[in-house]
Amino acid sequence: MSHTVRISIGIAILIVLSLLFLFGVMHTAAGAPRSGSRAVSEGHRLAQAWCQPCHAVERYGPGFFDNAPSFQAIADRRGTTALSLKVFWRTSHQNMPNLVISPEQADALAAYILSLRGD
Repeated sequence: MSHTVRISIGIAILIVLSLLFLFGVMHTAAGAPRSGSRAVSEGHRLAQAWCQPCHAVERYGPGFFDNAPSFQAIADRRGTTALSLKVFWRTSHQNMPNLVISPEQADALAAYILSLRGD
């Protein structure tokens, strides 16, 4: 193979790798956690579907079981953050079902819970 052909192949490989990297970055950005009202709405929907049998999920709503705190109470706890909620959901708990929650669903649920914080 001539020196010119090797350089051309090297440049072609470099271009392909650059494009793959660019598409990877664009895919990651597209899958980034949603924020704002869309995430809160999705989190509210998930909370109603999965959590409402045991927790009061509405702002200032009544609790259904004494052992399950309301989402309002969880939101108002001093140490409640999006990260603390996500860690909690990844840990087994005796009185909670072991739900499989995707990262996007965890972001949405956390956004909804944190939106309930009292002023």
